[in-house]
Amino acid sequence: MTTSSPVVTLPPKPVAAPNRRPALSLLASEPARATLEAWAALLQWGKKPSQVGAGHTVVLFPGLGTDGLTLWPLRRHLERAGFRALDWGQGMNTGPKGDVDAWLEALADKLHERVAPAREVSFVGWSLGGFYARELAKRWHDRVHHVVTIGTPFNGGVDDTNVGWLFRLLNGREAPAEAALRERLAEPPPVPTISLYSRRDGVVSWEACTHARRWPLARDIEVQASHMGMGWAPEVLNHVTGVLGCRRKAAA
Repeated sequence: MTTSSPVVTLPPKPVAAPNRRPALSLLASEPARATLEAWAALLQWGKKPSQVGAGHTVVLFPGLGTDGLTLWPLRRHLERAGFRALDWGQGMNTGPKGDVDAWLEALADKLHERVAPAREVSFVGWSLGGFYARELAKRWHDRVHHVVTIGTPFNGGVDDTNVGWLFRLLNGREAPAEAALRERLAEPPPVPTISLYSRRDGVVSWEACTHARRWPLARDIEVQASHMGMGWAPEVLNHVTGVLGCRRKAAA
């Protein structure tokens, strides 16, 4: 008599999340493309932007491993358009230290003094700085008029970037990856919020820089720029002043 062996059913293998990290070829071409975008910005520097700022205060947050100097072209462009543009005033951005919420509260306290006497402000953040802009706007939703993020992967994780090593170098630890925190960061603040993203971004995934679902006050706008050059690419500069200027007119 032949005895059949019991059938063993193995559990299905978990489906891995798609790897959205930009191609290394895009990353390798970042410096050259950013240089070309800098030349394009210089060629347009003689053209003064429309005066749409009306003295409105705008705070700029730099990306990981950079400081206010990196965003000087954008800050100067905003000033020439009539805005009161301020650097975040904290030097190099090395990422949050310790408890994220406590760190953000301390940053909010420092900014409160920096933006005075303005009762209304807008935030513009590049890359990691965009996270600060979004999270601080949630705390200051009655005071923040508008948020613009530039190449900020709020809808992703460390696997959607090519700079996880830089965070580890600056902080000596991995970037936070808790599911609850990622879900919170993906939710925009309750104020008009614009995300500028580029499919040519070689540092962060462009998909991670877009909202996964519709939000009443959030919108995504595609630009043609490298990640490194987003702080001075003419298309980005014009979008930032255009968006903030239109909002100022609507509020007037």
